[in-house]
Amino acid sequence: MSSLSSLSLPPLTLPSSSFATQQRRRRRSCCFRRSSRVGGACVSLSSVTVSCSKEPKVVVTRERGKNSKLINALGRHGIDSLELPLIQHMHLPDLDRLTSLLSEARFDWIIITSPEAGKVFLDAWKAAGTPSIRVGVVGSGTASIFDEAVQSSKQYLDVAFAPSKATGKVLALELPKNGNDKCSVLYPASAKASTDIEEGLSGRGFEVTRLNTYTTAPVNHVDQYLLELALSAPVVAVASPSALRVWANLIPASRQWDNAVACIGETTASAAKRLGFRNIYYPTSPGLEGHMMQVGKQRSGSIRSPRASTKGLRNCAVWLLVSSEIVVSSRAWLRGLWFHFIVIFAMKKLIKSFSYSQLQRCDVF
Repeated sequence: MSSLSSLSLPPLTLPSSSFATQQRRRRRSCCFRRSSRVGGACVSLSSVTVSCSKEPKVVVTRERGKNSKLINALGRHGIDSLELPLIQHMHLPDLDRLTSLLSEARFDWIIITSPEAGKVFLDAWKAAGTPSIRVGVVGSGTASIFDEAVQSSKQYLDVAFAPSKATGKVLALELPKNGNDKCSVLYPASAKASTDIEEGLSGRGFEVTRLNTYTTAPVNHVDQYLLELALSAPVVAVASPSALRVWANLIPASRQWDNAVACIGETTASAAKRLGFRNIYYPTSPGLEGHMMQVGKQRSGSIRSPRASTKGLRNCAVWLLVSSEIVVSSRAWLRGLWFHFIVIFAMKKLIKSFSYSQLQRCDVF
């Protein structure tokens, strides 16, 4: 995967002045009309307001209503973003079965591998009467979904395991059996999630029950004016292979789109490579702490940027903030805010000798 993370960061440029002038004129006449369109799977009112003020530098593509933390984090650093939801989640029949199993059976482990899977699971767990469970998560971003539930139900919900690396394959290798010959695992997941976990655990002798509780689908409609703005933005942030495929299908065949794609992690980055994207980036470890370590170290094999500038530093801030997605949970909010300041301060110190270190896996969404 080093080939993905070692790609050099291209200069981030705004749209041409002629295009910007046309868009400013157009925005004067259509901003309020556009902001009233909330029926389709398009863009929220707040995101239209953001896009109408300035040309966006970052496009955020998660499901409607789930981009606000990233938008706010970018906004604190003067980085304008455009919310363009590309996917929507839909519940599947296995969700009803999940509630029944939680009420009737007992499992040694419940395995959760994404924040969305965690949210769906928590609803079913509460509907089942909050039975005592032990949870294993793939990474810190997923674990943060359980913060509130753990605080209010410590005696019932124990987030007891996370792997050394935030991937399903590593989780399957490291999940402890705790002395049980036949350790039972309940794995509620997206229908589009890979089979790495159940195959890896089954190979180690675990008894795995997988339930496909939800799936993702493309949004029903994308506003063409907002799509044109998104295509001109220097950075597009994607949180899943599903969103990435939708984005690839939206790019006109006649258009040579080669801007940067900020991926949540290795799985999405691999999908980006298969789809033919070239400027692909993803972080090496959860949170901004890992990013600062990567930026500070000038590893062998890291790619040096051209002479750094204030604009270059701001562009790097975009990358650090977008690729980390900054999960601002109840326990991580202050820590995340503090690291924002550290990032900006450190980049100013590194203005004369700056390197884009290898960015790899980060579980955050």
